[in-house]
Amino acid sequence: MHHPVWDIFCRVIDNHGDLGVCWRLSVDLASRGQRVRLWVDKPAALAWMAPHGCAGVEVFAWNDDTAFAPPGDVWVEAFGCEIAPSFIAASAVSTWASEPKGLKTPVWINLEYLSAEKHVERLHTLPSPVLAGPGAGLTKHFFYPGFTERTGGLLREADLLARQQAFDRAAWLAQHGIPWRGERFISLFCYEPPGLAALLTQLAHAPQPTCLLVTDGRAAQAVRAWVAAQADSDFYKQNGRQPMQIVLKQLSFFHLPLLPQTEFDHLLWACDLNLVRGEDSLVRAIWAGQPFAWQIYPQHDNAHHDKLQAFLDSVQAPADLQDFHRVYNGITHHALPPLNLPAWHKAAQAARARLLAQTDLCSQLLAFVAQRRGE
Repeated sequence: MHHPVWDIFCRVIDNHGDLGVCWRLSVDLASRGQRVRLWVDKPAALAWMAPHGCAGVEVFAWNDDTAFAPPGDVWVEAFGCEIAPSFIAASAVSTWASEPKGLKTPVWINLEYLSAEKHVERLHTLPSPVLAGPGAGLTKHFFYPGFTERTGGLLREADLLARQQAFDRAAWLAQHGIPWRGERFISLFCYEPPGLAALLTQLAHAPQPTCLLVTDGRAAQAVRAWVAAQADSDFYKQNGRQPMQIVLKQLSFFHLPLLPQTEFDHLLWACDLNLVRGEDSLVRAIWAGQPFAWQIYPQHDNAHHDKLQAFLDSVQAPADLQDFHRVYNGITHHALPPLNLPAWHKAAQAARARLLAQTDLCSQLLAFVAQRRGE
């Protein structure tokens, strides 16, 4: 049986989330016997995101001067990045209009952003004829990841549950030099959440000690800024240490380096609450099965307000967790609700179980491509 060659195109917009999703998809496809070529305009982040690469996945730099290999059987333009016209032109598209015997047109997929909004079910797999340019005569199909059976599902590799069951939390913490004295662990992967300062203040004054495992980049910068603002506090003066080492009452910090994707999964599995952002880390937090809160990417027209509410409804988040999300994301401005981890854990486990019962994104893509190719 001929395994189709997949060409996946990705543009890194700002925070590597697009690349994170594309890399996970590429690896998942390769694990199922597919050949994948990932075309990305800024591949440098893969040095830490996937330092060992993946058998079956070739990575190519994609820029205006790229000389493309003969195009493959499946084209995926991720998140509306638009496949390079020179790539399409190199495909002798004009010869496909009549589909000579034995020559299949490529399956062209526009992989969209993840959303729980209602329109996703309506638009999923809809065709979009290409009317102009070198691809005229071909047809794209929209493919929407999502949270219901009538969407494309979520990325979930076949060995995920087995890896989770084998995970040793204490060993992982020790491997990373993270001391464990019985305190709860909270991971922080964020932009600059409007409710972060209120949360850190709440944790510092909570009855239970907390260690915040802070990811590198914008999360670390946000925490440093908050700690620096506490410079007048006695705790800051007494410690006299660097912001990421300081202990403020019941709150301590541990600064993590940039983590490969597999290690990021381990971080989420090790924590009692995961504060995540964007798309890729949200899905990984769902699979972790621990309580989580999501910082949705803010949009200037506040469209993210409805997107966040649609997601909270889809996972049946408890009322106080919904309220926490709204304050954390700056949608409402009253006091941040206290953490309610037992109830949030129950809700997270229930949402995870419902989503595990659905067909994953990679399986659905493979089935869709096979159908389009008449296999």
